[in-house]
Amino acid sequence: MRRFFDSSFLTIIVVFTVSNLTVIPTQLSAETFVGSVTRVSDGDTVTLQIEGSTQLKIRLSGIDAPELDQAFGEESKNRLIELVGGRNIEAQCIKKDRYRRWLCKLELDSKDVNLNLVKDGFAWWYRYYRKDQTSEDQQTYQAAEATAKKNKLGLWGDFDPVAPWDFRRQKRDKLKRRK
Repeated sequence: MRRFFDSSFLTIIVVFTVSNLTVIPTQLSAETFVGSVTRVSDGDTVTLQIEGSTQLKIRLSGIDAPELDQAFGEESKNRLIELVGGRNIEAQCIKKDRYRRWLCKLELDSKDVNLNLVKDGFAWWYRYYRKDQTSEDQQTYQAAEATAKKNKLGLWGDFDPVAPWDFRRQKRDKLKRRK
């Protein structure tokens, strides 16, 4: 039998109401893992231990946290440790990145950890990769970042916060000029 669509990436949830039919597209995770966070590398990367000794390197999707050698990098890492260090979490993963890390939304007690980091000013919403998020998550993360910025939470309290992608580019450019 022929398959007409691949339901692992996109599913259509049909919600019936009394008066009409509403169709809501949502992106599903390619994989869901449940395990214990054994290591937090920085503000957006963790190691998850699942099934015995299997460990997965996970990059939090939808966000970009400051680099460790960047202003607010250590604070971002410490906040992620406070949230998930040693805890059992659910990782809803969409794909692997070029470094072979799973890109995932982490949930702890049904709460979005990635979003929490943005809300509290410990990470930026990673607009460049918004296509990997549902439209609902895009709107929620964008609003969370705007609110954190307006209220000068976390890194937004800094005089001139530099986005991690700009920080990495500046670092690369500086190295190129040295050569």
